[in-house]
Amino acid sequence: MSVHSVMRTLRKNKTLRYGVPMLLLIVGGSFGLREFSQIRYDAVKIKIDPELEKKLKMNKISLESEYEKIKDSAFDDWKNIRGPRPWEDPDLLQGRNPEILKTKTT
Repeated sequence: MSVHSVMRTLRKNKTLRYGVPMLLLIVGGSFGLREFSQIRYDAVKIKIDPELEKKLKMNKISLESEYEKIKDSAFDDWKNIRGPRPWEDPDLLQGRNPEILKTKTT
């Protein structure tokens, strides 16, 4: 049996042509996925700067405290104002006169 006939037989074998690359992709993908997943867990273990941690603890705002602030507010008199598009003048859109605004700032 010559080398040429062996190579032709291997090329015609569908298991070697499609099955082996598929198995390599699945097994290699699982190892790659494990490495990328490990990055997430390593990032959690990183310590925060102590000064930043103190600032975060001092400015602790909870959802419940914010709810208590707005619980008794009346929202019956609100007005829906559309925000300006990038190409529109925001002062004209919201009904403000730009000449009056210029005189107030100077």
